[in-house]
Amino acid sequence: MAQNKVQFQPGRSMIDFFAAYGRPEQCEKAVRASRWPLGFVCPRCSGAEHSEFRRSGRLYFQCGACRYQCSLVAGTIFDSSKLALPTWFLAMHLMTQAKNNVAALELKRHLGVSYPTAWLMKHKIMEVMRRREDSRQLTGRVEIDDAYLGGEHHGGKPGRGSPNKVPMVAAVQTTPTGAPVLVCFSQRPFTKASIEEFAAKSLAAPATLVSDGLGCFTVVQGTGILHERHITGGGAASAKSPDFQAVNIVLGNLKTAFSGTYHAFGFAKYSHRYLAQVQYLINRRCNLQTILPRLIYASCATTACPMWLTRAAEHSF
Repeated sequence: MAQNKVQFQPGRSMIDFFAAYGRPEQCEKAVRASRWPLGFVCPRCSGAEHSEFRRSGRLYFQCGACRYQCSLVAGTIFDSSKLALPTWFLAMHLMTQAKNNVAALELKRHLGVSYPTAWLMKHKIMEVMRRREDSRQLTGRVEIDDAYLGGEHHGGKPGRGSPNKVPMVAAVQTTPTGAPVLVCFSQRPFTKASIEEFAAKSLAAPATLVSDGLGCFTVVQGTGILHERHITGGGAASAKSPDFQAVNIVLGNLKTAFSGTYHAFGFAKYSHRYLAQVQYLINRRCNLQTILPRLIYASCATTACPMWLTRAAEHSF
């Protein structure tokens, strides 16, 4: 069997990572290039004249016009963190090169930090990915399916009524022959109002939505999105339908990655970030060499995410 070119592409090895980002000055250079590719610009008055100094080993800038002072990482996802930039970059490298995600406990061991610190880093990085993917739109042929994530807590209610089981939809843009191109995940109930909101945000005409005929998916009719229904029924046969091969493979890989990596996490509260991480990585899977520099740029362009916001849930239904 021929090797899959995407699966077997060369990634960024640990040796390459440490050669490029192993020293603080290398990371500072990368952050500066991402924030101010044409040179420092004052966040307050947009002035360019400035001086530089260090305080407790950290790089600071002082605007020559308004005298405003800011650190290299102020206003970014790294803001207010006591961790060195190489530690942050290593966390992002591990999270972008692993095939089946990296749990916070594993990050703790690799980075040599406490578990709460590793958890917070992971969620802040996933929040960068979520914001980057928030405006993702699919077009052309789009396969869509409903699914549930999570499971019952010990001693809790089983089945779909489990408080830790959340509904989600998975949409996959494909080529005309059914090969996956881009994906979009969204935690939401299976109601017409919810799917209408999803279609308005994540689908762009011209598009043909290929579904299994679930009633809520019919709401896209009359919105400029064509709806192609394939009644498959239930059971294993429906999962093997060639009309939904791409979305079934994506959902299978998603659930396998979650079950193989995480022993437990709050699906009902944080699934929007975990889904966004998988979506971010899948949509950039074709070039593992550039995924880390792109994430560094996105982290510098993302506003600070304080503790209270990191711990907040996106949905309340």
